[in-house]
Formats: sequence, C-alpha cells, structure tokens
Amino acid sequence: MTTEQHNDTQNHDATTHFGFNTVKETEKQAKVAEVFHSVAQKYDIMNDVMSAGLHRAWKFFTIHRVAPRPGMKILDIASGTGDLAAAFAKRVGESGEVWMTDINESMLRVGRDRMLNKGLVMPVALANAEQLPFADNYFDVVTVAFGLRNMTHKDVALKEMLRVLRPGGRVFVLEFSKVAAPLQKAYDFYSFNILPKMGQLIANDSASYQYLAESIRMHPDQDTLKQMMTDAGFGFVKYHNMSAGVVALHEGVKI
Repeated sequence: MTTEQHNDTQNHDATTHFGFNTVKETEKQAKVAEVFHSVAQKYDIMNDVMSAGLHRAWKFFTIHRVAPRPGMKILDIASGTGDLAAAFAKRVGESGEVWMTDINESMLRVGRDRMLNKGLVMPVALANAEQLPFADNYFDVVTVAFGLRNMTHKDVALKEMLRVLRPGGRVFVLEFSKVAAPLQKAYDFYSFNILPKMGQLIANDSASYQYLAESIRMHPDQDTLKQMMTDAGFGFVKYHNMSAGVVALHEGVKI
C-alpha cells in the first residue's frame, strides 16, 4: 500500500463528533446539511426566540469590532440568512465587496432572497470553508458567525481563512462558547430541556435543536480556540466574552 493509499484509508476510517454522537468524518458534512436544510425557513425566528433577541446584540458588537469601511473586501463564511453580510454591504458601499458563502444551499438561498428583498445585490458562493474558492491574500476581513463548530476540520478551515486574507487582514469568529460556571446548570437545563421543545413547537424539529445544544458542548472553549487560531498562523489573537461566555468573539490578524 502506498503512502497516499494509506492516508486515504485513514481519512475514510477517521471519526469525528456530530453532537454527542461519533460518526465517520465522511458522513458529518451530510448530517450537518440535513440539520440546516430542515431549519432554514424558520432559522431567523428561532434565533430570536432561543436567544431572547440577544443574537442581535452579539452581531452588533461583532460589526462594531469589524468596523467595515468603504472599499473593504469582506468574506462572510457560513453566512446563513445574511445578517452580518447585509450590515457589511451597507458600510463598504459600491467601492467595496462582500461575499456571502455557505456550504448549505438551503440556507444560502434564504440569505440571498433576504438580501434581494432589502435591495442588496452581492456575490454569493456555495462553498466549503475547508476549500475556499478564492485567491490568496484577497480579503481585508473574514468573518464566520455560528458556523465554525459545525465544520469537520476546524484547523483546516482556519488555515483557509488565513490564506485568503491579505497581510494585516483580520479574522473574526463569533461562536457559542463555554458559559461561566455559576450559570452552567441553568444553561444546561435550558439547552437540553427547553430548546428542543421550542424547536419542535416553532420549526417542527426538535432533533436539530438537540444537535445544536450538543454541538455547543463539543466546541472548543475560549482558550482552546484561541490556541487553535494561533496554531493556524494568526497573530494577536484575543477574544471577548458576551453574555457570561454563552458566546465569544475571537479575533486574529494575518501577520
């Protein structure tokens, strides 16, 4: 067996987590796709309900930290329904460029339609964050909001983000994280008892929101993700906790 064949076999047999379940790496992408195909049409209303509207404040803070300016080139990975992309597009103006990308066609279609309804026309790409279809050193900013935890190879995705950034460009990762210890019990009760029931009531889908709760627990905590970003090649990595660590915004610079 050649080295390449051996590596192919290893990759085929490799496992990863899908929530609390262990699955083959080759199966995770399809399973995540099923989740977001299922929830795409109700995604925005569920965000408002399950976060009590707080997701808007988290994204507002992220937009403030990005500080988009006219002429900037921004790549929004896992754009979903396009909240960040819309805000960026309004600020970079006609001289700038904002790309909406997502691996899930259902989510991307909903996001594209939302942008058109707002009178915003921007480039859209169905893209895997682990294999971005963009040139090296192209973007000023790369953002990913609530998408990194669903990626099979987070380290590969982070290196791809680094590749497409120009030197001095910045990455912003907004993601659920490790909540402060005093809130852990209440947060767990809400996540595993209330959230799936709301998913069933509003989106007719409790399983997808059970996965959401589980995927958050399997995602690296704040300091682990900070180290992963450093290992990927980013400099000046730091993070901001919001809502007692329910979410965190990580930042890094291509140096």
